[in-house]
Amino acid sequence: MSYALQGSLLDQVEQVGLRSLAGAVRRTPLSRGAWVDLRPGWLTGADELFARLMPGGSGGVDWRGERRMMYDREVDTPRLLRFYSATERWPDPVLQQARSALSTYYADELGEPFTTAGMCLYRDGRDSVAWHGDREGRASTHDTMVAIVSIGSPRALMMRPAGGGESIRFTLGHGDLVVMGGSHQRTWEHAIPKSSKPVGPRISVQFRPHGIR
Repeated sequence: MSYALQGSLLDQVEQVGLRSLAGAVRRTPLSRGAWVDLRPGWLTGADELFARLMPGGSGGVDWRGERRMMYDREVDTPRLLRFYSATERWPDPVLQQARSALSTYYADELGEPFTTAGMCLYRDGRDSVAWHGDREGRASTHDTMVAIVSIGSPRALMMRPAGGGESIRFTLGHGDLVVMGGSHQRTWEHAIPKSSKPVGPRISVQFRPHGIR
């Protein structure tokens, strides 16, 4: 299967790297003790990294499909996945650099480092993820953070209070960073909705502390 990506005219650099977080992160307070930080264009060379991480790329990511029960039947998960533990070899050094930079920047608030990287590949507008919070492990009872770097075609990341309510929308792609913190995983939900419009592939990389999924 081929994947067509329209590159960003704002990020026409081949060297993959990270811009500064200090002074560039914008925080939006939410209800119930939740908040969200946004750092547009944090990752440089995002299109190059996208090519490395895609199927057949030099990163060697062994993307995997999953099957889950839904409405009393087993169905394919509408995206491809790969989870990297702290002890595995990660597919590109910049991901480990990003983990270190996030751990340093949020050290005082988080109180522990980011350790793992989960990746999702949304192949086109039919791939999605339903409303959810990352509540496995300590996130079901304690404040934590989940940091997401988006590369590839921009997609909408939706957020709303848990149980329903007015939603907010972030359009993320081409190296954008979003961090969900405070009580977010317990009191808010997030989703990547399906799109009826033609849209190219997107990869999201989710950095989490140990024991949070």
